[in-house]
Amino acid sequence: MSQALEMALKAKAQGEVPIGAVLVSSDNRLLGRGWNQVIQTHDPTAHAEMMAIREASSYLENYRLLDSTLYVTLEPCSMCAGALVHSRIRRLVFAARDFKAGAAGSVYNLMRGYPLNHAIQVDEGPLQENAAALLRDFFESRRKLDGSE
Repeated sequence: MSQALEMALKAKAQGEVPIGAVLVSSDNRLLGRGWNQVIQTHDPTAHAEMMAIREASSYLENYRLLDSTLYVTLEPCSMCAGALVHSRIRRLVFAARDFKAGAAGSVYNLMRGYPLNHAIQVDEGPLQENAAALLRDFFESRRKLDGSE
C-alpha cells in the first residue's frame, strides 16, 4: 500500500486527485501501477486503477490478471470495479472508503460475484488515515483556491 500512496503523491504533484494503485502477482511481483491522470490525459477513464490494469495487461500481454492483487488508496468506483471483475483480479485492498461512489461495499458492492461472473476478495484499511488525509488536504486546498471556503 505504501507504493500506492507514492503513486497518489505523484497524482497530487500533477494537479490530479491524489489516488494511486499498484497491481502485484501472487508472488508479489509488480505488474502495473497507476495514478489518476484524468485531467492531464483528458480521459475520464484514466483513474489510478485503470492505469494500473492497463500497464499490467500490457506487461503480461493478457487482459486476464488471474491471482493478482490490486492495492489502491481509495475504494474503486463502479467503472473501476467493473474492470477489476472483467480482468479477473483475485483480491482488492483499499485504504480509504469512498462514501460517495465506492463500489466495493460503501455505496455499491460489485465485488461479491452474483449476478456478475467473478467475485473478488476485499480487504480494507491499511494506511487508511494516510490516504484519507491526503485526499482531505487536496480538496481543502482546492476549495481555498476556488474561493469556495
